[in-house]
This record gives sequence, structure tokens and C-alpha cells, in this order.
Amino acid sequence: MFGSANPIFSYICALIFYVAQRMKLSQFKFKLPPELIAERPADNRDESRLMVLNRKTKTIEHRMFRDILEYFDDGDTFIINNTRVFPARMYGNKEKTGAKIEVFLLRELNAESRLWDVLVDPARKIRIGNKLYFGEDDSLVAEVIDNTTSRGRTLRFLFDGPHEEFKKVLYSLGETPIPKYINRTPDEDDAVRYQTVYAKNEGAVAAPTAGLHFSRELMKRMELKGINFAEVTLHVGLGSFRTVEVEDLSKHKMDSEEMYITPEAAEIVNKSKAEKHRIVAVGTTTMRAIESSVSTEGYLKEYSGWTNKFIFPPYDFRVANALVTNFHMPMSTLMIMVSAFAGHDFLMEAYKEAVKENYRFFTYGDAMLII
Repeated sequence: MFGSANPIFSYICALIFYVAQRMKLSQFKFKLPPELIAERPADNRDESRLMVLNRKTKTIEHRMFRDILEYFDDGDTFIINNTRVFPARMYGNKEKTGAKIEVFLLRELNAESRLWDVLVDPARKIRIGNKLYFGEDDSLVAEVIDNTTSRGRTLRFLFDGPHEEFKKVLYSLGETPIPKYINRTPDEDDAVRYQTVYAKNEGAVAAPTAGLHFSRELMKRMELKGINFAEVTLHVGLGSFRTVEVEDLSKHKMDSEEMYITPEAAEIVNKSKAEKHRIVAVGTTTMRAIESSVSTEGYLKEYSGWTNKFIFPPYDFRVANALVTNFHMPMSTLMIMVSAFAGHDFLMEAYKEAVKENYRFFTYGDAMLII
């Protein structure tokens, strides 16, 4: 009755094996010296360092990012996230008290009504009905019309004029949303470097950082070698960076992010895959996007909508067989996803090596290629 041919018994065994294999949050801790957190990017995009992890041989190489060209051949395809970061961080003053309020624009909810989903800090000082003033001459006014989360609000900007003019004024008052751990005011260099060279579709509040290492010159050299580029769009929100607060990773909920996969992108990827070429996901955001729209046969599908997919070990990746990524924060959703791709023990070994060899971490840090 309970032999291996019994489907119920087989299911129970598989379930027990899955639970036993499932990772816990505490397994992603590591000690990171503060001096290894990159405050600024490398002088040139493709001159950051590159750690290469070979999953088959379990070997680690130390290269420069421009050397990535040597690992790929004619017909291979790199999938890139062409989202464009907008100046999402603004500073205003509360009516009557004049208290300084930071507003972080998340997404436009209604263009005609000038409604935006935002985060405010300090949140405790803001109530429904409050007005916020932006600009040296209070040139832009917003009214709080809803409380969406403990920190989130919905604002209606009070602006008479065309939408294009409104967006121009709004963005002129915003600044490049570099991460808060970079303890300085964004400058003109950030406006350029906190953006990929192939950024196209506006909508992100954080950069797809793995793509920051690609220069136009390197991409041209790759194209001349016969390497393809397929563009997808995932508008990076703050959900990817939200702290994981549960030990059981299956209970963590990701915020939804808008994404698009065109028929043209799917065709490029699927042709390359069918011909047994290598498929490279550039960044964890790209990996989330393609794993959110894949057929049972492992082929990429056209998509337009939202994803809240959270990838954690064990996980069977079905599209890409290589990954370009940065060195991430301990116990972050990004590090956890990379662990699912590289293998937990191998990745922890690589991170230990990265600390030993003084690799630069996080947004403006160095890169990792996993093949």
C-alpha cells in the first residue's frame, strides 16, 4: 500500500524533501566591513571588477567587467532590463508648521487627476487633508487624500496645465533616488551613472544595478561578436529592497512591480534557447521578469502586467543559464535569489572571498557572473 508506486506516498516524500531543502533567512548572514560599501561608481562603467563563478567546476575567477566578452559567443543572448529611473525623491514643507517632509514618489496612479502613490518621512506628521508645498517659492502644492500603508500616502498634486508640463515641474523638483546608505547629496554624476546606458522606459525608483556595468563600447564589441540583446522592462520599486522579517522565506511577500515582455524580446530569447545558445539574465530584476512569464517548456512568453514573484531556494530556473549580478546586502531578497541560482554554499564561499579580496558591494559596487 505504501510502496514507491503509491502516488500519495510519493507526494508526501517529495513534500518532506522540499521542506527539508528550504532555506531559512538566518542562513544568509555574513559580516560585511562598512568600508567595502561603494559610495561612488568606478571611473568607467566596464572597469569595475568581475568575480566569475563556475557552477559546474565550483571555481572562482577574478577579472575586470569588460572581460565578460570572453565568456560568450556568437548566438548567445543577454536579457537586459531597459527601465529608466526618474527623480523620485522630493523635499517639501507641511502647511502651517513648515515641517520638512521627504516624499518618495512610487508610481503615478492617475495622470488626469495628478494622483501619486508615495512614501512620506516622517509619516507620523502627515494626515489626510494636509497640504505639502514644494520648491523655493512653493511652486507645487499637493494634498494628502489617503493613507495607503503605515508610511505610504496618496497625494493629489494641485496643478493647472498639461500633463507634460506638470511632469516637467515635478521632476525638476526631484532628485536622483540613490540609496539612503550613500550618505551624500546626489550630484550630476549620479544623474548619469545611476542609469543604465540602455535605459528607455521610464518608471523605476531604483536602478537595475547589474546593468550599470555595461558601457556603450562594451555592448558594441559584444554585438560585433554576434551576441544578441533582448530588452524586457521591469519597473524596479522598493519591494525588492524591503527587509525580510520572517525566518521562513515562504512567508515573505513581495510588493508588485510592473513589467513588460514584448513579442520581439521573447522571439530573440526563444530562438537562442532553441539553438542551444547561452541565455544570460542581467540582474535579479531581469531574472524575476523572465521567470514570471515562462512556458512549461521553458520558453519566454509575451507579457504585460505585474509580478510579485519572490525567488528563493530551492528553485528551478527555466529560461536563463547564466546571471550577471552585483554583491548584495546580507539577508536581502536579491542575495537570496542569487543563492537559488548559484547554490547556497557556493555563493557564501564567493561572498567570503569577495570580502577577503576587497570587492565593492551594493549599488555602485563590483559585479559577479555566474555561469
